[in-house]
Amino acid sequence: MSGYDPNNVFARILRQEIPARLVHEDERCVAFRDIAPQAPTHLLVIPRKALARLGDAGPQDEGLLGHLLLVAAGLARREGLADDGYRVVINHGRRGGQAVSHLHLHVLGGRDMAWPPG
Repeated sequence: MSGYDPNNVFARILRQEIPARLVHEDERCVAFRDIAPQAPTHLLVIPRKALARLGDAGPQDEGLLGHLLLVAAGLARREGLADDGYRVVINHGRRGGQAVSHLHLHVLGGRDMAWPPG
């Protein structure tokens, strides 16, 4: 676990030390609304497993990674984003824009997305 901080904000949400507006919860992940949304809909999907970033995942995490993507797609459908489109983003490391050392997927929608993203 490269650089994993067990007291990061997402780990604290998983331990219910910090409240979050949950939109999904299962045995492998939790999803909630971002407190500083970058789009009209901005959800975060986080694994319960302590992974600092995508590059720390290994072959044993293939099922988990697929599950996170399927949850993101299902939430996008449920939020009404699927027809017009949405973006799923995974930032990796400081230069990739990752601010919290816990793997997380951003699900963004409800507005046009520009390219390149930033």
